[in-house]
Amino acid sequence: MSLEFIRKGIRLPWLSERVKKEENQRRKQDRFLYWTMLIIFIFFIFSLIQLNFDYSKLWTGTSDFFFMLGKMFPPNPTDWFYILAAAVESLQIAIVGTVVAIVISFFLAFLGATNLSPNKGILWFVKGFAALMRAIPAMIWALLFIVSVGMGPLAGIMALGIHSLGMLIKVYAESVEEVDDGLIEAMRATGASWLQIVLQGILPMVFTSFLSWSIFRLEIDIRYSTILGMVGAGGIGWELVRAMRMYKLDEAMFITIVIFIMIFLVELAGNQMKKKIIKL
Repeated sequence: MSLEFIRKGIRLPWLSERVKKEENQRRKQDRFLYWTMLIIFIFFIFSLIQLNFDYSKLWTGTSDFFFMLGKMFPPNPTDWFYILAAAVESLQIAIVGTVVAIVISFFLAFLGATNLSPNKGILWFVKGFAALMRAIPAMIWALLFIVSVGMGPLAGIMALGIHSLGMLIKVYAESVEEVDDGLIEAMRATGASWLQIVLQGILPMVFTSFLSWSIFRLEIDIRYSTILGMVGAGGIGWELVRAMRMYKLDEAMFITIVIFIMIFLVELAGNQMKKKIIKL
C-alpha cells in the first residue's frame, strides 16, 4: 500500500519522516567524509612543506643505491651453514613465541569477550591488558627483554609472545562476541555452567576462526623474528646486521634471499592450511 502511495506522489506522514531522517543521516555521513578527506589532504601538503625534504637527494640517493646494489651481486653463500642455522633459529623463536601466546590468549579471550565475561571488572582488565601489549611495538619489547634476560633467542621469544598476546586476545574475543547470543541464553536457561557454555557451546563455533587467526599470527611473527634479530634477539636478523656492518654486501644479499624464501614458503604453507580450515 505504501509503495502505491509513493508511486502516485502521495507520502504517508510516518514514511515521509523516515525518509527525511535517512536523507539527513546520509548528508551527515557525506559531510563527515568530505571534511575528513579535506583534513587529510591539507595535512599531507603541510607535511611535505614542514618536513623540508631535499628532493635533490632523490637523484644522488638513487644512483648510490644502484651502485651499492651492484656490489651485492653475485650473492656470496660461503657461510651458508651458519646462515641457514640462524634462519632455523628465527623459525624456532617465532613458533615458540606464537604457541605460548596462543595458549595464554585462548584462556583470556573468553574472559575478555563482552557476551561471556563473568563481570565487567575482569572484562575491562583483560581488554586493557591486551591493548597495552598491542600498543608497545615488538622491537621495544625485544629491547626491554634484552636488558633483563640478555641477548639471544629467549629475549626474542618473550618479545614475540607478549606482543602476540595483544593481538590474539583481541581477535579471539571478537570471534567469541560474534556468536549468537541466543545460543548462550539457551544454554544458561538449561542450567549449564560457564565452563560448559564455553566448551560445549562456544568453542565448536569459534574453533576454525581461532585456527585461522593463529596461523595468520604465526606468519606475522616469522617476519618479526627476522627483524628482532637485528637488535640482538637471536636469529637470522643478527647475521644480516653483521654482514652489513662489515660491508659484506654480497653476503648480505644471500641472507636477504634466504629470508625471502623462508617467509614465502611459510606464507604458502599458511595459505594452504587456511584453505583446509575453511573446508572444515
